[in-house]
Amino acid sequence: MTHGKINEDTIADLVHGFYAKVRADELIGPIFNDTIGDNWEPHLDTMVRFWSGVMLTNGAYKGNPMAKHMRLKGMRAEFFPRWLALFRETAAEVFEAQIAAAFIDRAERVAASIRAQTTDQSPLRLAV
Repeated sequence: MTHGKINEDTIADLVHGFYAKVRADELIGPIFNDTIGDNWEPHLDTMVRFWSGVMLTNGAYKGNPMAKHMRLKGMRAEFFPRWLALFRETAAEVFEAQIAAAFIDRAERVAASIRAQTTDQSPLRLAV
């Protein structure tokens, strides 16, 4: 079932669906699983707050996503296209096309923002 509106429940569906794919992914799953360990529920709660803040502009998220991603051990530039592909796929499954496109646009902007803040020597240099 695709959702035709954005609220915290539908955002939770997106976040949980996306990270289920991330955790199972052969390429990026090990990085997230090694970093997050047994703390998936707090991470998912944080990501729901993050996306609520982004899409509902409700101030639900307080934090620095750039700093968090810079600490991911083993994350390399070639992993970001996979992250975006999984996000695009999940957004299209969870939301009607116009809403999915809005989420995808924001995810691509987040990726571009991280790219702009990295240097050529950074392991997170994005190829987006």
